[in-house]
Formats: sequence, C-alpha cells, structure tokens
Amino acid sequence: MSDTASDREPLEWRLRAIVGEDNVLVDEPMSEHTTFKVGGPADLYVIPEDAGEVREVLRACDEAGVERFVLGRGSDLLVSDEGYRGVIVAVADGLTGVAVDGTEITCQAGVDLREASEMACELGLSGLEFACGIPGSVGGACFMNAGAYGGCIADVLKCVRVVTPDGSVDTIDAADLELGYRRSRVASDGLVVLSATFDLEKGDPEKIRATMDDLMRQREEKQPLALPSAGSTFKRPEGYFAGKLIMDAGLQGYRVGGAEVSRKHAGFVVNVGGATAADVHAVIEHVQDEVERQFGVRLQPEVRFLG
Repeated sequence: MSDTASDREPLEWRLRAIVGEDNVLVDEPMSEHTTFKVGGPADLYVIPEDAGEVREVLRACDEAGVERFVLGRGSDLLVSDEGYRGVIVAVADGLTGVAVDGTEITCQAGVDLREASEMACELGLSGLEFACGIPGSVGGACFMNAGAYGGCIADVLKCVRVVTPDGSVDTIDAADLELGYRRSRVASDGLVVLSATFDLEKGDPEKIRATMDDLMRQREEKQPLALPSAGSTFKRPEGYFAGKLIMDAGLQGYRVGGAEVSRKHAGFVVNVGGATAADVHAVIEHVQDEVERQFGVRLQPEVRFLG
C-alpha cells in the first residue's frame, strides 16, 4: 500500500462501508495487538464482526491489489518496527461467537483458545484440556495445529469453515486439512478460518478441571509467563529439543537491547522491557547461527514475521 493517504483512501472508504466507521483504524500500532508487545503501525486495521464482513473485506483488499493479513491474537507474530504496509484483518476482535450441540463446540475464529478450553470444562466436555494455557485464537490454532502437553488441535477438530483464496466459503473436514506438527492446509493453501467445530467427549468436570490446573502449574513453573513473548520461539527439531540445544550452546540470558533468551526457559525469547522487533529478530538469528555452528542443527522459528 502506498504511504500517501490519498492513495489508500478509496479502499479505506470501501472498508468503512463494509464494517462501519469505528471498525477501521488508521496507522494502528501493532505493539498493541501482539503478545511480544512490539511492532510498528499498520496502514489500516479492520475489525469485521461476522463471517460476511470478513469475506467482503478480503474481497475488497484483493480487488484493490492491497496486501492483507488475517490476525488472531498475535501470539505467534513478530511485526517489524516499520509496521505493515497493508490491511490487518482483525478477526479476534469481532468473531467471538460460540455454539454448543451435544458434545460438539463450534467456535468462531476469534475465540480465545483458553476460553474455549474453559467453556468445555464447564460443560463437562473433555478433549481441550491441553489448550488451557495456549494464548492464541481458535483460527490461529487451526492454522498451525497448535498443541501442548501431548495434545493438539488435530486430536479434537471435526471441521473448519473457511474462506478460500477464490473468495468462496467452504466447510472442510479435519481429515482433509493435512494437520501435522505446526502445519495445516489452512496455512499452506491460504485459507481463512471463520469457525471451527471440535468433537469432544463427556467427562467429569472436576477431573477435567484438575487436569487443567495441573497443566497450568507446569506452565507457570517452567515458562516465563510474566514477560511478553510469542511462546516457544522455535519449532522442535527432529530428534532434539530446541530449549536444550539453546541452553547447551550457552545462550540462556543472551540479550540484544530489550530482547533476551529467557533465563527460565531457553526455548523462549522474551521482551524484558523496551524491546524492538529488531532486537527480537537479532536474538533469534544469533541463536540460529550459534546452535547451527555448535551442533549442526538449524532451528526453524515457530514465530511468524510480518512487515
């Protein structure tokens, strides 16, 4: 998108007509919308409130030839200090509906995965306990097949409703999503999740709660939850654990500016205060280079980079 306001105005007007005046923000700082708490301004930040608006916003951007990015809760995202020259489509701010049908829960893409886990517990439905501490949206969780503590989205997902690259809406069974370790057709095929249906099992709410409490205790003991981060910074390399490789490389506590390899868990890069995206990126690159130099393993980021 051009830096000049006059060049972006036609699309801005069209988006305001779709989602309403108050749901289009100009030069919105992305530091307010990522768990790293860093990132420069997005040209336009758009908040659709239903599936139809999502589809219309995507179509408007594509017809205008303007780059767009669909944002959940920003929990796996590093936005550059220069920001994003395009349109952020913020589904987590608007698509938050939930429907229950027996043992199935259908959540719109913006629902917080932790809240979905809590709702399932309250309903006496088991299967989403693993998600009780994952700070992402349902849409983002489907995008990357999020998982923790031996469970993942693939274990409980029945189907997703998506917007396809040609603008049509389709329902795709989980079996056809090619869900693997931190990957899915949602990501590889450019699908935009509108909602996801989880197929759970009846369970004892007290036992479900006990499991969730235990998992949260483990998280709090082992992970630097008090500091801004994007969770595990690196994917698990086959045959290794990223955190152990980083620790064995002597990188725990390595710091650039306000970004640091966590002293509590080496698999996390954290914002210890005043970090820039450049600081975080520099730490990630140094860790990759040093671990590869010492052990011959190139760590792949689990974090996505934007801008």
